[in-house]
Amino acid sequence: TMGIKLYYTTITASRDVKSQQAQIMRVLESKSIQYELVDISVGPEVRDEMRSKAGDPTAAPPQLFNEDQYCGNYEMFSEAVEADEVEQFLKLA
Repeated sequence: TMGIKLYYTTITASRDVKSQQAQIMRVLESKSIQYELVDISVGPEVRDEMRSKAGDPTAAPPQLFNEDQYCGNYEMFSEAVEADEVEQFLKLA
C-alpha cells in the first residue's frame, strides 16, 4: 500500500497555504497517486507530530510524508514537479 500523507489544514486565513494545498492535491490526483489527508487543525498534537516527523519545530502545512519518512514541503514538491520527479520525491520510485 502507498503511504503518502499530506499534512494540511482546513483552518487558515492564508490564501497561499490554501492554494499550495490545492495544487499538491491536483498534482497527486493527476498522477493517480493515492494519499491520505491529515488535518493538523484538529489539535496541537497533530501539528506537533508533523513538526517532529519533519525534524523542524516551525514546519507549517502543507508537508508531505511517505508513511513516517519526510518527503518535503510545498517548495520542494514544486521543484520536483518542475523536474518531473514527483514519484522520486515521494519515495515511490
